[in-house]
Order: sequence, then structure tokens, then C-alpha cells
Amino acid sequence: MERRKKIVVIGGSAAGPKAAAKARRVDPDAEVIMLQKNAELSMASCGYPYYVGGFFDNRDMLLSNPAGITRDPVYFKSAKDIDARVNTEVTAVDKNRHIVFFQHTITGETGELTYDKLIIATGATPLMPPIPGIDLEGITTLQSMQDADFLRKIGDEGIVKKAVIVGGGLIGVETSEALQLADIEITIIELVPQLLTFLDWELAKLVENHVRSKGANVITDNGVAAFLGKEGKLTAVKLRNGTELPCELAVVAIGVRPNVKLAKDMGLAIGETGGIEVDAYMQTSDPDIYAVGDCVESVNRLTGKKVFAPYGDLANLQGRVAGENAALGNCVKFPGTIQTGICKVFDYAAGSTGLSESMARRLGYPDIITVINASLDKPGFMGGKLLVTKLVADSKTGKILGAQCVGPGNVAKQIAQWSMAIQGNLTVEDIVNADLPYAPPYSLAIDHGIATAHVMQNKMKGRMIGISSMDVHRKLANQEKLFLLDVREPAEYKQMRLGVGETLIPVGALRGRLHELPQDKDTEIVCFCQVALRGYEAALVLKHNGWKNVKVMEGGVASWPFPREK
Repeated sequence: MERRKKIVVIGGSAAGPKAAAKARRVDPDAEVIMLQKNAELSMASCGYPYYVGGFFDNRDMLLSNPAGITRDPVYFKSAKDIDARVNTEVTAVDKNRHIVFFQHTITGETGELTYDKLIIATGATPLMPPIPGIDLEGITTLQSMQDADFLRKIGDEGIVKKAVIVGGGLIGVETSEALQLADIEITIIELVPQLLTFLDWELAKLVENHVRSKGANVITDNGVAAFLGKEGKLTAVKLRNGTELPCELAVVAIGVRPNVKLAKDMGLAIGETGGIEVDAYMQTSDPDIYAVGDCVESVNRLTGKKVFAPYGDLANLQGRVAGENAALGNCVKFPGTIQTGICKVFDYAAGSTGLSESMARRLGYPDIITVINASLDKPGFMGGKLLVTKLVADSKTGKILGAQCVGPGNVAKQIAQWSMAIQGNLTVEDIVNADLPYAPPYSLAIDHGIATAHVMQNKMKGRMIGISSMDVHRKLANQEKLFLLDVREPAEYKQMRLGVGETLIPVGALRGRLHELPQDKDTEIVCFCQVALRGYEAALVLKHNGWKNVKVMEGGVASWPFPREK
């Protein structure tokens, strides 16, 4: 009788359980053993902020399958025939003899296992700034179930009144909402000039404005110099500019680093990003060892460069690939990532896929064209909500390189569409007539994404000369001669206006009021409306009547990231 293949998985959070389950499914005869250092298995860690924020109260929902059954060792053994051992820390691996050494974290009992194939899923560890006071009581991360339990307890007790979030990335902004819901006064501190660095500045600024509107404080372009305390407890943070902010809680969310200590000790190759080096089969430098999840580096499918992409969805996909290959031999591949992500920010969502403009320019892409489009996600009579999308494409080929979307509307749908377009190597022309589902409860007749492609098409064909709100703001600051034409209705102007010297002439009245415009036909005129459509129509009228330097402010008033008069 042929000996059963023995597959050992180190790590039981996301990628590890997925790898173990896939190996079991494709090889029912294999012996599959999973070793997990923590007490919990298969945690939905991306759900931690929402448990902290009280979106649900039963913490076991983070550990349960869709049927509500907790994924504990008994579940893994009975439902999947996987030997899952918790509170079991792997202390060393002898890859030459194929032996895993472990120790029980509670009893101290030690043991060893042999393996035929090994899968490493050791995850990532939170970055902690090397600054004074980092060990004070009241400083935490949101990386584990224990962190989530700690923050949920703080929220439920209602004793903490002021908290600081160090870091304005995905976890930082999600945690800020969670603590704000517990009536804690929040200040987000970000070292760089914006929140959510996967967005370009102008969209990140819209998100920041929304965060501020919810009562949270945001400090950018500044960092924490020290944590201050009394009797071992946090009392304040000191910023680099000398400002001191009183607080009883600080959540550090400045990112994570791949947990590769075990891999290094084993002598596995570590990549340039600090993650374990793997190929498309998720195979390490040792042919009998695979690695998956937040401990590995991936390849960016657009640039071909190695990246560190610690996303829960990728961890599960990689685990699935590694599990099958460990069981059957290398037969499936993980192609890499285009770094698609999304987060909830109070009533907004913010998502991106592919390359941002700033990233594309930093990487030296020579032919970049961008456009910003703002519109509702579905008709106003169906309760439509605003979406603001920035599309990045190759100006010569029209190939879609990236998209970002923010707003209270259905951002996830838009990012999903653009992600598939990028992975399918589609161009702007492929999207302008895309056949997407339409009904008023779900979409505009011309979907927001298709409309974004239409705006880009008009821009690429020279039918529309766009100008960003950032460039308009810069020209105004430099006191350049500029005629700003607001073509909305008076009621809209009364409700919301920029207050930067614009002239209001509704687009329906424009043809009869051309005499109110600068009669020098070379004057730079910037047309805008609430979003962009009427601005574009106004620009066509002006160009038809001889004005030669007419632009459309992309995204209109809805996308203006700077202070408004009203």
C-alpha cells in the first residue's frame, strides 16, 4: 500500500486553513496537519474593525463558517479531516531532514513532525515606531483577536474619551470609525501629506474632508515623536512639530512587515521586499516548501516588479494554489496581483485597482492620461449616491492602467469592473460600449464606469480639454488670468459654491449670454458644473462660437477637494 503523503501547514489564520482545506479536497488520502500558534483558527481579521465598532456583537462570527459553526480543531477534524492544533508554536524546521519542531505555548510540551510537503503561512507582524514611550499601557495595534477584544472592551466600557490613530492607511481609517462609534474623540496622525496613499492626492483629500465632517480630527504631514505617560500609562502623544495631544489610547496602524524569522532561520530565500521569495506555484527556494499569505512577496502583474501585498483575499487565493500544488505536484499558478483594495470610511468607501497616476509617473510610464468623473451610482429618484472616479490609461494605446473611486455610492462595483478590465488588458474603447446590467435600482442607464470611459474617450480624441481641480487651484494661487464659468442652476449655486471668483451662467441660458464672457477669444475659460456633463456641453458651445482656450474642470464642484465658500 502506498504511503500517505504528509502535508504540514504552519499558520492557521487565513492562507494556512485555505491551503490545508484545498490539499485535503484534491487528495483525500493525504495526511494534513495544521499548526497554529494562537488559540483561534481561521480568523476573519479584516472584520476586526467592525467587531470593535459594534456592527455585530458576537465575536465568534469572526471564527465561524457561513453556517455559523465555529472553525475550531473539532470542526477541522470532523468536517475536513484536518488535524488542526492550536496554541502550538513552530520553533524550528530542519528542511534537510524534513522535520518540524514545535512547542505548546501553554503547557510547554515539545514535539516534532516529519513532512513530505510544508506550507508556511506565518503572516505579518505590525510595524511599531522605535520612539520613546512605545511600551506604555494604552498603546495597541489591531492585528489579532486579542487586539480586537481589547479595543471592543474599551468601546463597551466608555471610559476612554480621547484616542489617537497613528497611521492613515486602510486599518487606520477603519479603526477611526470603529472608535468614533464608541463616542471616543479621534485624531488620525499621518506622516505623509494624505490619508490612504493608494489614492492620488485629490481623491484622498475628498476622503479626508469626509472624515473631518464626521467629527474626527486629521493631522497630515506630521508624525509621532514620542508617547508620553504617567505611572506607566499613556497620557498624550507628542508630534514632531512639538504639539502634544492628550489621549488615553493610541492605535498604531502604520503597516505590517512579513513574518519571515522562521523562513530565514531555515535558510529560505527572502525577496527584495522582505517577504519570502516564491514562484508562480507559491514554491519557495526549497522545492518541498511552499509559502503563502502576508509572509510572501508577490509580483505586480502590470509592472512585473515584486511587491508586498498583505491582503486577505490574496492570502486565500495563494493558499488555494499552494494546497493543490503541495498535494498533486505543481499544476496551478498564482499570477500575481494588481493590488486591488477597498475600505469603508464612515459613509464613504474608497477603493483602487492597478496603478494610480502618482505611482505610474514614479515608475516612469511615459504616456499617461487621466480623467476624473463624478456622477451618481444610480438615478436620483432611486436614491442615487455620488461616485468620484479617477481613471488612468495609456494615452497612445488606451490600455487601462488603473482606477480609483471614492464616495458614498457603490464604489465596490466600480472597482470590481475596473479590476477585471485591467486583468483582461482592455482599453478605453473596449469599455465605452460595455454591456453591463442596467435597471434603475442598480445603475444609471449609462453606468458610471462606462460614462468615465466616455469622458476619457472625448479627452483622448481632443473633443474635451480637461483640467484638474488641482491645476485650477494652482492657477488661482499663482494669480493667472482665468475666467471660471459655473454653468449650474441658481438654486445649486445658492446651496453650494466654490467662491473663487466664478461667474454663474446656467448652461441653458449660455447661448443668449455670450456677451457676458471675455471677448478676447484667447482667454482661458474653465467651465464646470456639479459633476462634469454640463461643463462639457458649455465648452462645446464656447468653442463653436470661437473661443479657443476652453477647458472643462473634471469632476466639477463635487470633486473640488479644497475649501469652498459654501
